[in-house]
Amino acid sequence: MSWWDSLRNYLTARNEVGWASDLPPVTSQQLGAGSDFYRLVSGADGKLKYPNEQNALTISAVYACVSLIAGAISALPMHIYRRSPDGERDMLPNDDLWWLLNEQFTPRWSAAAGWEYLVQSLLMKGDAFAPIQRSGAQVIGIEPVHPDRVTVALVPQTKRLIYAVAADPNTPQVGGFTVYDQDDMLHIPGFGFDGLRGLSPLQHHLRMTGAVALATQDYAGRFFANSARPDIIISSDQDLSPDIADGIAARWQERYSGVDNSSKPAVMGKGATVTPLTMSSEDSQFLESRQFQIEEIARIYGVPPFMIGHNEKTTSWGSGVEQMGIGFVRYTLRQHLNKFHNEINRKFFRTSAKFAEFDTFELERGDMLTMFQGYRVALGRAGEKPIMSQNEVRDKFNLKRIDGGDSFEPVAGETNAPTDQPSAQ
Repeated sequence: MSWWDSLRNYLTARNEVGWASDLPPVTSQQLGAGSDFYRLVSGADGKLKYPNEQNALTISAVYACVSLIAGAISALPMHIYRRSPDGERDMLPNDDLWWLLNEQFTPRWSAAAGWEYLVQSLLMKGDAFAPIQRSGAQVIGIEPVHPDRVTVALVPQTKRLIYAVAADPNTPQVGGFTVYDQDDMLHIPGFGFDGLRGLSPLQHHLRMTGAVALATQDYAGRFFANSARPDIIISSDQDLSPDIADGIAARWQERYSGVDNSSKPAVMGKGATVTPLTMSSEDSQFLESRQFQIEEIARIYGVPPFMIGHNEKTTSWGSGVEQMGIGFVRYTLRQHLNKFHNEINRKFFRTSAKFAEFDTFELERGDMLTMFQGYRVALGRAGEKPIMSQNEVRDKFNLKRIDGGDSFEPVAGETNAPTDQPSAQ
């Protein structure tokens, strides 16, 4: 059953099938070489090999950026809160959804692996999808699916999105589609969302930069596989027929190319000379090109180059771990985290009285001395009134609460008023 058939059945049940009754045929021109479909599937256009999900991750800068952002988000705890009418919020550590969002999406997916997969999908394909599993009104699981398995459509009459998800090719059930209403699908779109899909970085942001990086990477591989030997010309003072010329070239390639043959002496016949076509890496700007590609890919993903091991440039985020962590959360992660927050809250709770939110404290906190000094001030000292209780501070470090720790009285041993007694001489 095609996804259109599944869609028709779904819309028929909702009395909304009229708009999808007449489907345009797909022509060979729309699928042949040179078409957008052909370039999407083959990853090739002209002489450059454009990046797809498989070969893009062989580019170290792409892999480093994606794994850094996905790994950072997957390691963040997500807390559930209740918001009171006066704006105060209380954490709900025993909420049923805490386990789902922090430990296990479904028996097949741990939460850490699920978040990582969703972020990877977002950064590579421009969208992340996860059908919501419910028991009545209760959310009991979310199941990440690959963006290529999902087709998004709009029902004109209701202006609502519907999602057709192809069957998992790794399961015994092959073929067929499952259709979901927008309320039953977590859809986190990337930059350029047009109401249906976000822009795929592989097809837009990384298209040329990734293609050049792949070409440079392939060239480097072939260059060193040939024992770093440059191209050569074999010349002769005799006229050579095409067959003889081809034979000489084939024999040279067989005997002297590759790492295993790098130390063999070359022996040529009468009148033959070998002239290398020398072009240094500096002449071809090979090294500079690779450095630029790292910076370009890091710029696309909003990751400072130093965070993926590229230390040619200094950072303007400051030199301390605290400043770098805050900058990473503020300028790189926040745009992604906000999208996850919005989608989960509007699909899970549908009310402002309850919400979920990633906790970025671990990434933003500073060194131990600075952190303890800051919390000591927050607890009140030298005439300052406390703005945090002991238990609030202990919660930040996952420490057990203590009796009386919710009080906002000064910590024992401190004074709220400066003393006028002279110091001992």
